Amino acid sequence: MFAAHPSTKTYFPHFDLSPGSADIKAQGEKVAAALTMAVNNLDNLDGALSQLSDLHAQKLRVDPVNFGLLNHCIATSIAANLSEPLEPAVILSLDQFLDSVAKVLLSRYR
Repeated sequence: MFAAHPSTKTYFPHFDLSPGSADIKAQGEKVAAALTMAVNNLDNLDGALSQLSDLHAQKLRVDPVNFGLLNHCIATSIAANLSEPLEPAVILSLDQFLDSVAKVLLSRYR
């Protein structure tokens, strides 16, 4: 994400943003953990992600555009690292899931 969208680096001035750095890996693990929590709580995304939503909206004040950028990077990375092309239904499901997560994260911006 930082390579494709350099403006996102502004939220991480204290990070070593070189590829493969410990900071990048730790942030990736946080994102993966949040997405895992979302998958495990599909019936209550609002509740599961409410603290994360508050954090990003109220404390970190992350530009909401970044959620869409991250979603695109996640989907692209998944597709690029699979040995077989994704079926259209899988692409649609992934897109809907990531969009649902982004909507919950955006909900605290209003």
